[in-house]
Amino acid sequence: MGKLKIECLERKIKTKRIAKAVYTVLNQTDKLSVELVFVSGEDIHTLNRNTRGVDSVTDVLSYPSLDGIKGEVLLRDNYPTVLDRKYLFLGSIVLCDDKVRAQAQEYGHSEERERTYLIIHGLLHLFGYDHMTEEDKKEMRDKEKAVLALLGIGDEE
Repeated sequence: MGKLKIECLERKIKTKRIAKAVYTVLNQTDKLSVELVFVSGEDIHTLNRNTRGVDSVTDVLSYPSLDGIKGEVLLRDNYPTVLDRKYLFLGSIVLCDDKVRAQAQEYGHSEERERTYLIIHGLLHLFGYDHMTEEDKKEMRDKEKAVLALLGIGDEE
C-alpha cells in the first residue's frame, strides 16, 4: 500500500490524517506527494491575479501537475516525468491564513476545521475534481463530505 505525503512548508500542521482520509476516499494505492504552502492575503491576491486573472483574495489555490486524472487510481509508473524521488508529485496547494481566520469566524467553527476543509478541497483539485458545473460541484462536495466524515468532522462543525 502506498501513501500520500504532504510536504508543508513553513509550519507543521496535522496533515497525515487528512491525507490518509483523502487517499482512502479516492482509492489511491501508490506513493504520492503534494506541496502545501501558507501565505498572506496580499500574496494569494497576487498569485490569483497573476495565475488565474482573478483580481481578488481567495482562500485556496491549487496548482496540479497532472491533467485529466479525475477518478483514476494514480500509479507512479504511468507518470515517470513527475516523480519527486519515490513519490508521484501531484502539485501544490496554497492556503491563505487571513481567509482561514476570517472564514472560521464567519462560519462559526475553529481555524483548524477551516484549514482542514480547505486542504481537502485543494487536494481534490489536484486529483482532478472541480466545481465549474453544478454536477461537478455536487461530485466534489460529496467527496469532501466523505473525507470529513472519515475524519469525524461533520458538515456543521
